[in-house]
Amino acid sequence: MSRRVLVVGFGRTGQALARVLAARGDRVRAGDRRDARALKVDPRALAGVELHASDGPELLDGVDLVVPSPGVPRSAPVLAEAFRRGVPVVSEIELAGRELSCPIVGITGTNGKSTTTTLVGMALASTGRRTFTGGNLGTPLVTALEGTYDVCVAEVSSFQLEWVARFRPRVGCLLNVTDDHLDRHPSFADYRDTKARLFAAQTAEDFAVLNRDDPAVAELAPRLAARVTTFGWSPVADGAFVEQDAVMLRRPGTIDERYDLTRTRLAGRHNVENVLAAVTVARLAGAPPAAVQRAIDEIEPLPHRLALVADRGGVRWYDDSKATNVGAAVKSLESFAGPVVLLAGGVDKGGSYAPLADAARPRVRTAIVFGAAREQIASALEAAQVTVARAATLDAAVTLAAGTVRPGDTVLLAPACSSFDQFADYAARGRAFRDAVAALPGGGGGR
Repeated sequence: MSRRVLVVGFGRTGQALARVLAARGDRVRAGDRRDARALKVDPRALAGVELHASDGPELLDGVDLVVPSPGVPRSAPVLAEAFRRGVPVVSEIELAGRELSCPIVGITGTNGKSTTTTLVGMALASTGRRTFTGGNLGTPLVTALEGTYDVCVAEVSSFQLEWVARFRPRVGCLLNVTDDHLDRHPSFADYRDTKARLFAAQTAEDFAVLNRDDPAVAELAPRLAARVTTFGWSPVADGAFVEQDAVMLRRPGTIDERYDLTRTRLAGRHNVENVLAAVTVARLAGAPPAAVQRAIDEIEPLPHRLALVADRGGVRWYDDSKATNVGAAVKSLESFAGPVVLLAGGVDKGGSYAPLADAARPRVRTAIVFGAAREQIASALEAAQVTVARAATLDAAVTLAAGTVRPGDTVLLAPACSSFDQFADYAARGRAFRDAVAALPGGGGGR
């Protein structure tokens, strides 16, 4: 018997949901405040779908199930009313997980999710297994229902975990938890506990992979039903660790495995942590050592993740637009000894900028802050005795940076904020940065 399903939010995930559900025989109603033109709707997503330019409670009449897109907060009136009426609300990953017949690998955390997910997906795919790699990374997990897969590797966000009950990854991984999305989550504890929902439905047959160097993550271990394996920098009897220029994986009753890091294109301390996690997850998910090493050697840095944009006049310009929170920006800064000209700004997400100031103090010669949060960032940096300049826009910040750089400097776009004051998303911000650098006299060289 077909269900009447309400999809709230009709962006990328909402459109994928509507298309898949309608093709499977459900009667789909979708609502979004934006009209079809503003949404750039894929015509395939409209087949058999009743689309409304609204996301209000009136859309609930006759509905059996509500599936909100990740961007729709728990406080949205339509979700509150659904809860009051007793209409089930589930997330897209919950719905997909209930119907997928293959094992799921779920990877979450504040930072590093996309790189780790990509690495694990590459390792599993290179073995010949039919591997779906997506989720919050780009392709919604629900689209895996349109194909046939041996394993699904999904990046999972806290927003996607708000409405899960039975979502059960065979291998789940929590990379780290730092202040982020506190404009949506009421507290850091709520944010961390929402991330931990990744493990809620696991059993003793499953694996939970935790970052033992992150106290907020490590303290979850006694609460989990799954078998816990950890990763971190120092040697342990069971888990992954770093030894000189390699990642070591030690598991009881087996020979230590060594994964060489000298050939990887991934740069920075944070990417070593991503490799630590990916090695552990991929091996637990069934990838052989040779396939894991091949993925480490062959992965390309993902766009807007500490990517070198220009190297001219003795000045290197890096795009880390994906550093949309303070923790990620700190990791970016820690990849450089200095001197750094830091470009930071955008929309504040509710956390403290003190950790950014602490990381900037020994490395940053000048910080150029821009966008809506520039005064908040400037206040924290100036309190730490960091030299600060202000610009209204990212373009203006790039121009200002070009006038202050010296040979040997690194210019780093690590915004520590979301992009929504000036850009559609972090990728649009990264492209704008690249274009602005390319447009400089000499293409971004020093004076």
